[in-house]
Order: sequence, then structure tokens, then C-alpha cells
Amino acid sequence: MKRTSTAQAEAARKGFYGKFGGSFVPEELKPRLLELERAYEDIIFDQSFFEEFHRLLKEYVGRPSAITECKNISQKLGGGRLFLKREDLNHTGAHKINNALGQALLAKRMGKTRVIAETGAGMHGTATATVCALLGLKCTIFMGAVDVKRQAPNVARMKVLGAEVVPVTFGQQTLKEAVDAALAEYIKNPDVFYLLGSAVGPHPYPTIVKKFQSVIGEEAKKQFLEREGELPDYVIACVGGGSNAIGLFSGFIENSSVKIIGVEPAGKGLNTKEHAATLVAGKPGIIHGFKSYVLTDEKGEPAEVYSISAGLDYPGVGPEHAFLKETGRAEYVAVTDQDALGAFSTLCRLEGIIPALESSHALAYALKILPSLDKEETVLVNLSGRGDKDLDTVLPLLGL
Repeated sequence: MKRTSTAQAEAARKGFYGKFGGSFVPEELKPRLLELERAYEDIIFDQSFFEEFHRLLKEYVGRPSAITECKNISQKLGGGRLFLKREDLNHTGAHKINNALGQALLAKRMGKTRVIAETGAGMHGTATATVCALLGLKCTIFMGAVDVKRQAPNVARMKVLGAEVVPVTFGQQTLKEAVDAALAEYIKNPDVFYLLGSAVGPHPYPTIVKKFQSVIGEEAKKQFLEREGELPDYVIACVGGGSNAIGLFSGFIENSSVKIIGVEPAGKGLNTKEHAATLVAGKPGIIHGFKSYVLTDEKGEPAEVYSISAGLDYPGVGPEHAFLKETGRAEYVAVTDQDALGAFSTLCRLEGIIPALESSHALAYALKILPSLDKEETVLVNLSGRGDKDLDTVLPLLGL
């Protein structure tokens, strides 16, 4: 009897990080998520699955991505040394391809023929369209109508890769609404595979996304040790939903000497309503089928949020990030649009690297703390994506 009770308790805690996570979904979704969970558990110890995954990461994505030291920035600012984990060098230009490839392979194993996904900045949509083309899967991408306009280069890439792009025209017409629309399609159509793009959503999605993105942290840890003979003093990543961040952080969570910092968008200021700093300014709640920190309005509903970067304007955050915040293992801060734009320009002009606006938030915080560090101290920033997609937004703001 005791063993049965223990098993029931363990089952009840599945998908939780402390009090965060879980699965709070309509009844019609529960069998679908259980099917996904069982399929994922089947491949976890399947050597042939991960042999194919890692072969494609190497031969198709171009991994391992490089570690780059930003010597010009360190020389100008003084203080510590700055390094980048170059996810921008992946095929399709961002970290999103790691998870998209893993989930698409899982969809094939499950016998699925059609994939749906949501996207904000368009990098997840592009990565999903890419792997669907590679693996012969039909692909539909839901994208807020506002983001369709401000991320036109990625919309073009999705279309040329054969994906159907569906503009979402309700609400704020950005990332939250794209998730809403994708979930509605998932409920309506039992045969589709929902390829969720971040470490959010009901169980088992945060676990799955972390697994496929953990390659970032595994590589970074090994590369840094080989290069420097020790671990970095700081690892820093931007946080919207949080997949690039949890991918990097996963390699260092057990190393207490490494300070972990997630950087959220303060937008036009935390004293305004025009930001998306969920962990900095939000409180625990439920969104899109899971419990985490959420930004809410006066009615207690997910709030309208804003960021200059389309991939960060989400009113929730991955449940493991909420857990890392509450346990104190990670610190979460926020930087403004202006800070991010300044960091974007600095990396372009001093290092010849054009970062995504999402990544520029993490870079901005690193540039703030770098001068205060000793010259032996090291900072590793996850450069989660490249900035080609953001040039139409950035150039007028920089007066170029």
C-alpha cells in the first residue's frame, strides 16, 4: 500500500519544478499529452534516436557552435573577459533549430504527418519549417499579425520552405495569441503534432524542450573547460519563454561557483505597462496549461506585454526558471529597449557580429557588469540568434 501511495505521489509531481509546472489543460488535451509523454519516454533511452539526432546536429545544423571571446569589447570596457556561445552560427541562425529538430524526429517516430507551431520572432517558425522540409512533414505556423509585419524576412523564409503561415488577428496579435491559436488547432485536430518552441506549456513540453536544448550547456561547459581550464564565473542568457536560457543554464546548475543570470525585457521601463519582465515584476499564476510566474492585468488575466524584440514579449515564463528564481540558484534582471539597442550596436561595431534583439538583452546586462569585474573573471553570454531579422526595426532607431 505504501509503495502504491508513493507511486501515486511521484506521478502527481511529474512535470513539476517545486510548485511550478504541471498540466492544467482541458480534458480533451490530456490523452494527447499522455501520448506525447509516453512517446518521449520511449525515445529517452533509445540509442538509435539520439544517434540520428546528434548526427543531424553535426552534419545539418553545424554543431558544435563556437565559443568566441570578445577581446575588443573587453579592452574598451576594462574589467572582466566576455565570451559568446554562438548559437547564431547554427543553420537557420538561432538556437531554435536544436529543439525543432528533436521534436520533429519525435513526431516522425509517432507516425505524425502534420506539424503545427507558434512563433514570435519567427526563428522557431523558420526552424520548424526547415526540419519539416527535411523530414517530409506538412507544416503550419501561427504567428501574430503584428509579428508577421515586423519579422518579414522570417515570414518569407517560412513560406519558401513550404510552410503555411497563418496570421493571428485577435488580441495583441503577438506571441501569446500565436500560442493561443496553435493550442486551439491542437485541440481541434487530434492528428497534428504541436511542436512547441519554448520551455513552457503543460507537461511534458518543458522537459522535452530542455532535453533538446541542453546541447547548448553541454557544449559550452566542455568548450570553456578546454579553452580556459576552468568554468566561467557568470553565464547569462535572455529570457522570454526561456528555452535558450534553460539550454545554457542546464550545463551549469550543479556548479555552485557559476553565477546564473537570466535577462528579461524591461521594454520602455518597469514603471510602465510596456514591458515583459515576468520574473522581475510578475507573480505566480497559470498560463497556457502550466503554473509559473505570470504578468497579469487588473482582472487577473495574462496582461498585454511589450518588448522591442518579438521573441521576448510573452506574459509567462518557463516553470523551471520560476523554480530557479525561488530557490535562489539563478538571478533574473531586466534591461530596457535602449540598453538592448546599445548592446546591439556595440557588438556590431566592435566585434563584427550582428546579434538578435533578444540576445542583445543578455549582452546589455553583461556589458553593464563587465567593467566592475576583475580582469581574471569571465562572463559567458548565450548569443541565441543573429540579427538579420531585426534590421528593419533597428536601423531607423539607430538613425541609419
